[in-house]
Amino acid sequence: MAKTGYGKRLAGDEDPHADADFAHLLPREAELAVFIDHLDTGHSMAHKVLAAEHPRYGQQATRTALTRITEAGHLRWIKEHITLDDHTMRWVTRTYWSRTRRSPEWWAQFARERHGKDVTRDHQPGLARVEDGVTIDVPAVDEPGIEPEPEIGIEPEAEPEAQPDSAAYRVLAGLRAADARLQLTEGDCRSLEPLAEEWLARGATPRDITRALTDGLPPTVSNPGGFARRRLESKMPPQQSEPRARVTRVIMACATCDQDERTVKIDRGVCENCRQELPDEPVTDEDMVKEIEEIAHLGTTSAFFLRKKLERRTGGPVPDTFRPVPIEDRVFYHYRDNRDRIANGLPSRRWNP
Repeated sequence: MAKTGYGKRLAGDEDPHADADFAHLLPREAELAVFIDHLDTGHSMAHKVLAAEHPRYGQQATRTALTRITEAGHLRWIKEHITLDDHTMRWVTRTYWSRTRRSPEWWAQFARERHGKDVTRDHQPGLARVEDGVTIDVPAVDEPGIEPEPEIGIEPEAEPEAQPDSAAYRVLAGLRAADARLQLTEGDCRSLEPLAEEWLARGATPRDITRALTDGLPPTVSNPGGFARRRLESKMPPQQSEPRARVTRVIMACATCDQDERTVKIDRGVCENCRQELPDEPVTDEDMVKEIEEIAHLGTTSAFFLRKKLERRTGGPVPDTFRPVPIEDRVFYHYRDNRDRIANGLPSRRWNP
């Protein structure tokens, strides 16, 4: 799942599910479209995340398929400029999905209707910076390739690492150094941690908490835990209302490179440069299976002759443990490279032992 407010978002007004929803797509794109359609709202739409969860296609194949699904009218990346009541501004990239095939004109009207929308629920605080005299809030957006690449493979189970203490816990534990009369125990810090976290959530700083608990202490404190709890509850700062956020500008973005229509021409959700990089004739599933089987057969044959060639050179068999890279691994690297190239619609490379 992506961060709250990002990820897959439904465009709305969907037709009921039908077998012909994605019949106009090629088999690979249709399979990925069905996969995306069944994802929960808010799921990350980055091609690396989708490829890690899909059992058949890799990152490049998924990225190409997303581009073609976008061209077909099911997917759009739209950048929204959001202005808050406190005069901070931010650009966010939204990913809108429609099971029903939409025309470019429909998507253009959909983008225009986003202007002026109240998106307070979708607002996520980011890191503010100053740009041309205007305060801009920079969020983490859900765009292609931004998530860290997931680890592939099965690793041995490791012992769980100890979770670092929260900021609220560290403030409470530091009271011993701030004032010797507040000798909170480990149990006191853990039980008071939710109250201190609520202080921080309402805009208080660690120094504010320390000052509220240490100012005006009596000469002796017989029950530091109970004393700290009473002060945290009685001096709790007021709840801050979230500033209202609304969309003040909407522009289309390319599904592949994330450039927007301010700098490039966007046609059917894809810019001209990214469209030129796509193969003219997409590879069908039948061609893909056939070429992969041929590559696998050639790889096995090449491994056999490569082993015989090396054995003649060394005068006899040599265990793989004495080789820099096992022969099967060399063949596997070549096969995996060609498999990814074929899935992305590129010609395979010849084997050169």
